[in-house]
Amino acid sequence: MIIDFHTHVYPDKIAERTMEALGNVADVEAHTNGTLGGLLESMERSGTDISVILPVNTRKGQFDSITKFAKSINDNHENLISFGGIHPDDDDVFEKLSYLKDNGFKGIKIHPDYTETFIDDERYINIIAKAHKLGLLVITHAGKDPAYSTIHCPPDKGKYMLDRVWEISPFDEPFFIFAHLGGNRLLSDVEKYLVGENCYIDISCSFSDLGNFSNAEDEDIIRVIKNHGADKILFATDCPWNDQKAYVERFRKLEGISDTEKDMIFSGNARKLLNI
Repeated sequence: MIIDFHTHVYPDKIAERTMEALGNVADVEAHTNGTLGGLLESMERSGTDISVILPVNTRKGQFDSITKFAKSINDNHENLISFGGIHPDDDDVFEKLSYLKDNGFKGIKIHPDYTETFIDDERYINIIAKAHKLGLLVITHAGKDPAYSTIHCPPDKGKYMLDRVWEISPFDEPFFIFAHLGGNRLLSDVEKYLVGENCYIDISCSFSDLGNFSNAEDEDIIRVIKNHGADKILFATDCPWNDQKAYVERFRKLEGISDTEKDMIFSGNARKLLNI
């Protein structure tokens, strides 16, 4: 089984202009048209069984529309799991988190760069602690985003955030996920501050030879997996900004990782987190 823990889609009526805008701003190439249909076609080509969709609330006031679209995905597609989204400036943010939990959402996505809010901001710390208390997973963009000069989730601030959240809502089992190998283009700091910590790391935008974002090499990825623990690594692509089929094939061929470890990363860890 293959679970892609990091994908994006947009409603059909805005997908074309959203993809064009994002692609131009970040100067990246898309591998689907950004729609649900495009993702489902990609999954079929790549042999991906389940995709986790991560909405991004870029401004205050988007919660209702984004949640409605996300809930329609969860209600109508057994092989798609959409998280909810939260903006740190949202009104009644704790009530919104409770609404997501009550309506069957597994977790939330946050994007510190798009909200121009550092991950160790008290608003994010309180949101993440509340999400944990409710039993929601939290995943964040981590490291460099090609559209922004400021990095709002560097590994050192991520580590500080984890420590503060633990003080508010102690956790034994990890529930927080740092995307992009823990911090895109910040590998040395990822290894200094996050590797070995009580968190998950996804491998989206990791393979430098597959295009968008990353400068990590095979030996870097293998080292992070080994030192952090394969039981805390999630297979992910960031589709449509990376190609699912290419990522599946590339990870399957990665040397230095056992078949058992690959099975954990491809789906075992995600099934545990998502309770499926």
